[in-house]
Amino acid sequence: MMTLDAVGIHRQARVIMIDGGQKVRSYLNTLGIHIGDWLTVVQRAPFRGPVLVEIHGTRVALGRGVACKIQVDLDGVIDKLSGRLEAVEAAE
Repeated sequence: MMTLDAVGIHRQARVIMIDGGQKVRSYLNTLGIHIGDWLTVVQRAPFRGPVLVEIHGTRVALGRGVACKIQVDLDGVIDKLSGRLEAVEAAE
């Protein structure tokens, strides 16, 4: 699992968790970003500038502070790990 601000340009990621409080979740909700949504990182501005993402056909700029609170999954890594975790729990 990694944060959105660390995702490479032109990579798709799925939102897994939002670490912020109710205000952050509400703000992202108004932008159309929800847990389970897929988004694409279009551009990252230099010097800790905003991250431009595309979600549902719309481009949205997110500040790095907000982007670092969004936990994402690349290429199904979390699904594989959670599957292993479930197998371990079932064996115990």
